[in-house]
This record gives sequence, structure tokens and C-alpha cells, in this order.
Amino acid sequence: MNSTANVSARTRIESLLDDNSFVEIGALVTARNTDFNMQTKETPADGVITGYGVIDGKLVYVYSQDSSVLGGSVGEMHAKKIINIYNLAMKMGAPVIGLLDSAGLRLQEATDGLNAFGRIYLKQTMASGVVPQITAVFGNCGGGLSVIPALSDFTFMESDKAKLFVNSPNAIKGNREEVCNTAGAEFQSSKAGLVDFVGSDAEIFESIRELVSMLPSNNEEEADLGSCEDDLNRKCSGIENCVEDSKLAVANIADDHIVLELKENFAPEMLTAFIRLNGATVGVVANRTKIYDEEMNVTAEFEDKLTVNGCEKAEEFIRFCDAFNIPVLTLTNTTGYEAACKCSEKRLAKATAKLVYAYADATVPKVNLIIGNAFGSAYITMGCKALGTDVVYAWPDAKIAMMDAKNAVSIIYADEIEKADNAAEKIAEKTAEYNEIQSSVNNAASHGYIDSIVEPEETRKYLIGAFEMLYTKKEERPIKKHSTI
Repeated sequence: MNSTANVSARTRIESLLDDNSFVEIGALVTARNTDFNMQTKETPADGVITGYGVIDGKLVYVYSQDSSVLGGSVGEMHAKKIINIYNLAMKMGAPVIGLLDSAGLRLQEATDGLNAFGRIYLKQTMASGVVPQITAVFGNCGGGLSVIPALSDFTFMESDKAKLFVNSPNAIKGNREEVCNTAGAEFQSSKAGLVDFVGSDAEIFESIRELVSMLPSNNEEEADLGSCEDDLNRKCSGIENCVEDSKLAVANIADDHIVLELKENFAPEMLTAFIRLNGATVGVVANRTKIYDEEMNVTAEFEDKLTVNGCEKAEEFIRFCDAFNIPVLTLTNTTGYEAACKCSEKRLAKATAKLVYAYADATVPKVNLIIGNAFGSAYITMGCKALGTDVVYAWPDAKIAMMDAKNAVSIIYADEIEKADNAAEKIAEKTAEYNEIQSSVNNAASHGYIDSIVEPEETRKYLIGAFEMLYTKKEERPIKKHSTI
């Protein structure tokens, strides 16, 4: 019996849902395979409990694998129950939540088991972009089963006992589990970027509930304009000091200062999060150069550059927001692209292209706030007006330019600097001149690239106003089967 069976599949469901709201479906289903003397074995519910309930009054469908029944392995009837839940969820337009704890494919069912995996994959594919899919891993989730969280929109993972892998750590050439536990939560959240949240069972349940409360139930649901007790005109005092740690800036802007960050451990230089503005859910993408703890000590620092992982993280998030009609707010502060190594360089152009495409293709309301530097094509990549962003604001001290002024001057005035009696003074003079002419937000605003220059403390008021104005936005794209990016 798997050690995680000490926490039953039913207990997990009851811990997640509102009290006494769970209704089980398919409780009497058992395995029907008779190979390897299977008919003599007890398989209650065929190792997976399925049904529906509510989270804060919102309908959700849930399945929870029972590792005490054949290790929670996936066979024909096991998969049939999960698929039935998906069918109901898509008809009703409600999220699907999977609680995984399984030995994987049921060996006794062989090709029937393989077919079962394929049918689950197909149903997840059909549901993608229709209803939110949330997966939480509490025990084993290996081999073909690992595709299920990868096909989901959000993945949670228990920090100590859960294992998520395609190949086990010891099966990877040159690796052992004690050297690098590629199946562990730390690796899957910080290196692979597959896991959005890591924590204890209780923390996972609370975070899933918070996430469900933020999300629409399906892709046709109108934007949720819940009640907001926070002052819509509240001043964002001190927000101008939060340029480095954009999460602090986002918290200052958000209703009641609540920020639900996703993939916190992966590519932390790119923040992705959900907030509410005037009660409506908004997705946030923001560049980040420092992380401060609660005592305002710096715990991490990053270059103000776009990275491969950061671009991929933002691209996936924007595509989800667009699929479910969630407006996107971008906070821009970047000067270029990371030049780390050959490994990142060979992926950087493609990752950048995907992020550019995500911004350009999204038809939801899009607002960009430039809080620091916005240089070169990295500025374009972060959803500038040229990519179809509806409203672009900037703080007065922000800079928008082709490149850093000093570097630009060293190229444009190379001959003058070489001939000058005092090169340093000449560089300083021309740099100040370049900043005034080319880098100032006033110059960008005069060309129509910035809609308004906003005082930092007025940020919340302006952003709420912009999204309210864009509430009824409708925008069409050329008819095509799908993109090739």
C-alpha cells in the first residue's frame, strides 16, 4: 500500500470542497478485467472516487485516485469514470479538479490500460480552453500519468511525499535520486516549471479554493464583477519604490492588496499572478529584478532582461487568460534579453516569438504600465501598443528607447567622443541630450505610443478606469484553423 493511502481519496475531496457538498458518481464501478486472476481481487470504485461538489458555492467536478486499491493504477473502468466526469463538466461548464496518487498504468490490463490513458488525454485536450483543469499530485504520478498534469492548466504538488516524473531519477543516465531528485516538488516547480504551487495538503486545498474563486467556470462565462469594498480611488502610496519588486507594486494596486502568484519558484524574474480590480479578476505579467521578504530584505536579484523561461512562463499564462476572457495587465521594466549561455541562446528567439504571438493574438482587454525601463525589442515583446495593447500608461520617470542612452551615444557620437579633449564630459553631455530627446516618456507620448503619463500614486484609479472602459471589448482575428507558432 502506498504510504499516502493513510490520507484517503475521499478525505482529500472532503477537505477540498465545501462541507457536505460532495456527491459521488460511479461508486459501484469495479474492474471488469479477468486476466491474471483479477476477478478474485477487490477493486472498490476501481481505485478512483469521482463526483461533484461546490467551492464557495461554485460547481466543480472532482476525481481522486485511491492508492489503496491496486495502487490507484489506471485501467479501463478507472479511466471511464474520469472521462464521465469530464463529459459532465463540459456540458455544465464547470472546472475539473484531479487529485492524483497512482502507481500508473494497470499492468494487468495491458493494451486496455494504454487505451485508457489515450482516452483521458483526448478528453483533456477537448476540454482545454473550455473549462479550467486543475491537478494536484499527492503521491506517485509517473510515466504516462505525468502527461495529465502537463495537459492541465494549473498543477499543485505536495512538498514531501509527492513524485512527478516521466522517467524516475535513477533511470536517467548519469543521475541518482540523492544527487538530483527530478521527481521531487522542488525540481518540478523551480527547474521544470510544470508545478504552479508546492505545499502541504492543507495549503494545497486552500490554494486551489482561492484559485477557483478567482477563475471563471468556463470560456463562455462573463467576466465576474464581484463586490469591491476597497476604495477605487485609493492612493498607491510609495508604489514608485516598488519598481524592482513588481509583486509589491501589484499588491499595492490590487483590491485589498491580495495577489495570487503562480509558478512562484520558476523564472521568478517574470511575475505571473491573478488579482482583482474593482472586483474583477485580472491576470498580471510583470518584469522583476529583486525579491524582498516581509522584513524588506533582498532575497534574490535578477538582471532586467527577458529570459527563455520567463518568456515561456508569461506566454502560457497569457494564453490561459485569453482563453477564459480574463483581462491582462502588464508591468514593463526590461532593457533587453539575457545572454547567459549557448543553451539559452538556441531557445531564446523561439521563446520570444511565442510571447510576442501570445500578446498579439490575445483579444481580451490589455493594458500596459511602463514602470521602469522599456528598451529595444524586449520592450516590444512585453506587449507594447504595436502588438495590439489597448491602453499604455507610463510613470513619469520611465524610459522608452532603442537602447541605454550611454550605449547609444557611444555609437552615434563615436567620432566626436574620440576627438574630444574630455571624453567623459562629452559622453555625459550627449547622454543627457539623448535621454531628453529619445528616452523620455514625453517623446513616446508625443508619437502616440503612450496614452497617458500617470503619477505613481494614481495608478490604481487609472487602471480600474481603463479596464472598465474596455469591459465590452470585441475584436476579431483572421479566420484560420490554428496558428503555427
